[in-house]
Amino acid sequence: MFKRRKKDQSFSSDSSASDTAMPPFPHVRTTPTPSFKSFLLMLSILLNLYLLFLTWAPSSAPLTSPTRITTLSPTTRRHLLFSVASSSLSWPRRLPYLRLWYSPNSTRALAFLDKPPPLPLNSSSSASFSPPVVISADTSAFPYTFRGGLRSAIRVARAVKEAVDRNETDVRWFVFGDDDTVFFVDNVVRALARYDHRRWFYVGSNSESYEQNVKYSFQMAFGGGGFAISSSLARVLARVLDSCLRRYAHLYGSDSRIYSCVAELGVGLTHEPGFHQLDMRGNLFGMLAAHPLSPLLSLHHLEAMEPIFPDMDRVQALEHLVAAANVDPARILQQTVCYDQSNSLTFSVSWGFAIQVYQGNELLPDLLSVQRTFVPWRRGSKVNANFMFNTRDYLRDPCKRPSVFFLKSATSHKRGIWSSYSRHDVGNCFESNVRQLERIIVFSRKLELNIDQMNAPRRQCCSVLPPSTNDTTNLHIRQCEIDELISMQS
Repeated sequence: MFKRRKKDQSFSSDSSASDTAMPPFPHVRTTPTPSFKSFLLMLSILLNLYLLFLTWAPSSAPLTSPTRITTLSPTTRRHLLFSVASSSLSWPRRLPYLRLWYSPNSTRALAFLDKPPPLPLNSSSSASFSPPVVISADTSAFPYTFRGGLRSAIRVARAVKEAVDRNETDVRWFVFGDDDTVFFVDNVVRALARYDHRRWFYVGSNSESYEQNVKYSFQMAFGGGGFAISSSLARVLARVLDSCLRRYAHLYGSDSRIYSCVAELGVGLTHEPGFHQLDMRGNLFGMLAAHPLSPLLSLHHLEAMEPIFPDMDRVQALEHLVAAANVDPARILQQTVCYDQSNSLTFSVSWGFAIQVYQGNELLPDLLSVQRTFVPWRRGSKVNANFMFNTRDYLRDPCKRPSVFFLKSATSHKRGIWSSYSRHDVGNCFESNVRQLERIIVFSRKLELNIDQMNAPRRQCCSVLPPSTNDTTNLHIRQCEIDELISMQS
C-alpha cells in the first residue's frame, strides 16, 4: 500500500512535469535549475527581512512619518500657553500692552512676577482682562556672576520650568516673551502649526542688530521678541534646567541661559523671522513698511519706539494696528507693490499700516529694502549701525520722500475686505501727480495660507482700479498669475 502511494505521488509529479513541457524520461529525476534556486533563496531572504521590519518598526518609526502626522488635530489657540516675564514694578506700566493681545476667552497665558503687584489681584475690575499672575519661586540660591547684570535673569529663565511643572492640560507649545511684547496670536498659532509638537523644536528669531547677534549668538532666540518650545522638548528641558542655571552663572540674560541648555540637549534654533526683538530705537516706520513675507508674530521694545501712527499715543497706535490684524491676521504688514503706468506712479502697500506713493517707476527690489528711519539700540557716536537686513537712506527732506497714507479703517464684508488710508502731510510739498490724492481704498480677500503656502510663500500682486473720485485711488490686491511679474510693464 505504501509503495503504491509513492508511485501515485511520482505519477502526479510526472504529470505536472509533462504539463510544463519537461522531457518524459521515466528514469530521469528533474531538479530545479540554478537560476530558480537563486530566486527561491532571494525570496526567502526578503520575506525574513520584511518580518524583521514589522517587528522593529513600531518602536522606532520616526514621529514625522506621514501616517502619524495626519492623525493630529489642527493646532489652535488653546494649544498654546504664553508665559510673560514681568515684575511688580513694570506690571502696572506694561499691562496695557498685554491687554492688546490677551483674551481670557481664547488665550492661555501666565504672567510671572517677583512678588504681587501693587493692586490686589482680585479687587481690580481689570483683573479678568489680564493674564493670571504667578509669583516666581525663590532663585537666591543660584549663582549669578555677570558684572553689572540683573539677577532677575535667573528668575525669568526659570519660568520655563515653572510653566511646564504646572502640568496644564493639552499644551502643545510653550511661548515665552516679555511684558512689553505684543503677540499676534493667530499668526503665532499658524506658524507653529507647521511643526510637529511631539518632536523637539526651539523656535524663534535673532536680533535685527548685527552687533547684538555677535555679542550673544546668531543661534539664540532673543527672549523679548518671543520664542516657542514644543511640549516634548519643554518637559525634558524643565527636568535639567536647574543644573544649567548653575553652570551658566556668567551669562547676562535669561534667553542666553535657555539657549545654552537647549544647545546642551543637542537642539538648534528653528528660525521664524516674524518674531521681532526690535533692537533699535525711534521711528519704526521703515521696518513696518517693508516687512518680510513671513507672518508678523510679535513686536518688542515698544517703549523705545515712537508711536507708529500719527496723532496717537503709543498704546493707541498699537491698538489701531492690532485692530487691523484682527480683520486679516495673515495679511498684516504684508508688502504689495502696485504700478500705475498711465500716471507713472508706484504704490508700496504695507497692508494694515501705510501706503507710500512714489513718482515714477520704483523697482521692486529697491522697495524691499528697509528705510533707516530708526537708530541702533546702543547709543553713542561710535556705535555701528549694522542690521540683519538690507537698508536704504531715509531722506531728510520730506519733500523728496514718497507721499505717505496711513491706515484709517479696515472692515470685512462677505465680498472681501476694504481698508482705507488717508494722506499724511509733512511740510509744504507739491507733488505734480499726487497732490490731489487724499485717500486710497484697498480691496482684498482674506489671506488664508495653508502649510504648503507658508513653506513656499509668494508675494501677492496688485492692480490699480479706475478712481471713484479725483481725490481717491482704488487698489486691488490679488494672487499673481503664474508668470506675472511685479513690475511696471513697458
